[in-house]
Amino acid sequence: MFVSHWMTRKVYTVSPDESVSDAVSLMKEKKIKHVPVVKDEKLKGIISDRDIKEFTPSKCTTLDIYELHYIFAKTKIKDVMNTKVATTTPEIPVEEAAALMYDQNIGCLPVLENGKLVGIISDRDIFRVLIGVTGVRHGGIRIYLTIEDKPGTIKDVADVIRNHGYRLQSILTSYEWVKEGYRRLVIRTKGKGDFKGLRKELEERFKGVSINPGSSADELFTVLKGKSKA
Repeated sequence: MFVSHWMTRKVYTVSPDESVSDAVSLMKEKKIKHVPVVKDEKLKGIISDRDIKEFTPSKCTTLDIYELHYIFAKTKIKDVMNTKVATTTPEIPVEEAAALMYDQNIGCLPVLENGKLVGIISDRDIFRVLIGVTGVRHGGIRIYLTIEDKPGTIKDVADVIRNHGYRLQSILTSYEWVKEGYRRLVIRTKGKGDFKGLRKELEERFKGVSINPGSSADELFTVLKGKSKA
């Protein structure tokens, strides 16, 4: 999946010569936190709610609300905006964009194609990615366990799930916070199957099984620090 699949294509922008009040009003009206600053179809910077908050105490700590509105109305966006803007392109993998946002501690990336602003991807869009790839909206059973990092181990778990009538909805794996030679595995299933049989076989084949059933539509169980006995 790429940035183009998840970015917001309808981008609200402001110009450098507009007032900070204009940016504040736009953010409030559209319920957004970041606004690209564009002039002559070129990206010049970005202004965010954080930029405005950082500007406020440094310039306006002793002002009342009316004086604050006056300052915002007289202050140009170009005097507050961030001109060092990290950007991405539509064909970049979305996880690489997320890593850049995390590493740079920023909430969004303007998306440029041939130098033209074609979208924006924000932390909210990244949340949509996580929701989408995990399939959490569609219910199902969530299986979590730690397996040995060797060929065939994911297939072994998947085969157990399929043998009891469930389909696979998503598979996620990570090497974070596990010792060398192991990986974490999260599988979410789809459809209905033999839950009791699946639970029994998992308990027989994996150690440290802890089952936490959810609702009837979204049964939930967790296999903690499981290790195949095979």
